[in-house]
Amino acid sequence: MNRSSFLIAASGSALGLYVSLLGVLYVLQRRLLYFPDNGRPDPSLVGVPGVAVEHVATKDGLSLLAWYAPPNDPSGFVVLYLHGNGGNIAYRAERLRRFARAGWGTLLLEYRGYGGNPGTPTEEGLVQDAQAGLAALHRKGVASEQILIWGESLGCGIAVRLASEHRAAALLLEAPYTSITALARRQFRFVPVGLLLKDRFDAISRIAAVRAPIFVMAGGRDTLIPPDVSRELFAAAEQPKEFWLAPEAGHNDLGAAGAIEAAVAFVRRHLGPNPPTLPTRQ
Repeated sequence: MNRSSFLIAASGSALGLYVSLLGVLYVLQRRLLYFPDNGRPDPSLVGVPGVAVEHVATKDGLSLLAWYAPPNDPSGFVVLYLHGNGGNIAYRAERLRRFARAGWGTLLLEYRGYGGNPGTPTEEGLVQDAQAGLAALHRKGVASEQILIWGESLGCGIAVRLASEHRAAALLLEAPYTSITALARRQFRFVPVGLLLKDRFDAISRIAAVRAPIFVMAGGRDTLIPPDVSRELFAAAEQPKEFWLAPEAGHNDLGAAGAIEAAVAFVRRHLGPNPPTLPTRQ
């Protein structure tokens, strides 16, 4: 084999391997994005008193597990909590306790395919789950002016979309990103992710439509969603908004670094200790 033939053969082999790699990434992409713990969470095992187990119905016919803790005052704030891509709601049990200390209630919604729920996680599916959680709060008589939409990591994209389409008291974003597409481009620099990606969670195209106060929390040592990414999303948001940075925190320890207390303080600065009393409900 002469040199030209060898180079052509080598190039063909390399191209074949690259195309094969793209095929594998395309087929497995949701396994690289969603990491559910499908064990059924039991609130009695995580030491959270006063939590009711609820079942939330989605528009496509699923019944989803959720934990609900009412606020101290029936007219008080309630957090609609949209968690990240790993584990299940039991991993966030401590959040219920800390929100309760602020007097807030919480609907800790479990996604499809997580926590023993039926279905498979996809972007549109998780958005439907969040919409079902919001509707469940309204059926309980919780007004839009009471609802604090909290997104954690992957849940931030869902939270931004929900807040861009519905009224809420505030939008609280813990380690948010601009889009999964942008994050994937950082991780897979030689992959045409714009062509391959199914679930994009494009928060930055929606954030300007949010009319509620926005609080962004970021960790200075977060390597999964670096703070400059969160700042980019923050810059695209309308006022009122605040950015809070924990310089020594990573991706999963923002709560331990004081993010929850900072969010409570933000809500009280902008909204007071209790929601305004308004005659209309969404």
